[in-house]
Amino acid sequence: MEFLIGGLAACGAGFFTNPLEVVKTRMQLQGELQARGQHAIHYRNSLHAIKTIVKTDGILAIQSGLVPALWYQLVMNGIRLGTYQVIGNTGFTKDKHGHVSFVKSIAAGALAGCMGATIGSPFFMIKTHMQSKAAQEIAVGHQHPHESMLHGMRSVFRDYGFTGLWRGVSAAIPRVMVGSATQLSSFSTSKEYITKLDMFPSDSWLNTFLATLCSGVTVTLFMTPFDVVSTRMYNQGVDVQGKGLHYNNVVDCFVKMFRTEGLWGFYKGWGPSFLRLGPHTVLTLMIWDRLRIFYKRFQHI
Repeated sequence: MEFLIGGLAACGAGFFTNPLEVVKTRMQLQGELQARGQHAIHYRNSLHAIKTIVKTDGILAIQSGLVPALWYQLVMNGIRLGTYQVIGNTGFTKDKHGHVSFVKSIAAGALAGCMGATIGSPFFMIKTHMQSKAAQEIAVGHQHPHESMLHGMRSVFRDYGFTGLWRGVSAAIPRVMVGSATQLSSFSTSKEYITKLDMFPSDSWLNTFLATLCSGVTVTLFMTPFDVVSTRMYNQGVDVQGKGLHYNNVVDCFVKMFRTEGLWGFYKGWGPSFLRLGPHTVLTLMIWDRLRIFYKRFQHI
């Protein structure tokens, strides 16, 4: 049940934040391996990007990749949040005094994130391909011809085999491990601290809301560089052997990005990333926390 609750919570958040995920993906691919001032800027900021996408690709384009995005949220976050809660139920994330241990929460969050990222990787790859797909005049990054999630998965499987569906997973694992460890540890410790302040009743949604705000800021700061690298690794074109055209591995991607785009390259799409991760973190953790409270009350009926 913990896995289903986590997955449903993430899907609820993913539906509303997917347009910002589309914007983030395109801005992260804009100017790939090019120095500043040496590439066209199709997307200046989040609002301009949304306007450009709607004007050029149509209103439905802001929800590009929604189906694989929701499947990714259901599978990845269902496993991630479910695993974290199962670990928490064993008492591992608490110290000898019964308080939340920040270090143990990081370890539990990282492990849960690793499992979720690995299993959900095919959905993330197709999501990234579909979100980056655009009309030629505003296209950035490699363009994949997927017409739907199933079409994309069939195409990748046909051309590169079963392992091709997990291309880019080496970048997804550190991305989600860092994001999960940061998000869940900061949420758990923040909520415990805020609850102890007795500003609101212990089961008030306001305690959860304030904790998710703290978590949203923290996860955006630490996760964005890994998120950019993950987007690049997943979206790059490949040769007939399935080898990436730009990057050989995660380290190679980091090095090449730093040499050509500088430190700021790792924070491309920071604006939409925060606007997306902030609400997504708030919505996911709020829904997750409320569903768990409802489920516990239901058990006692």
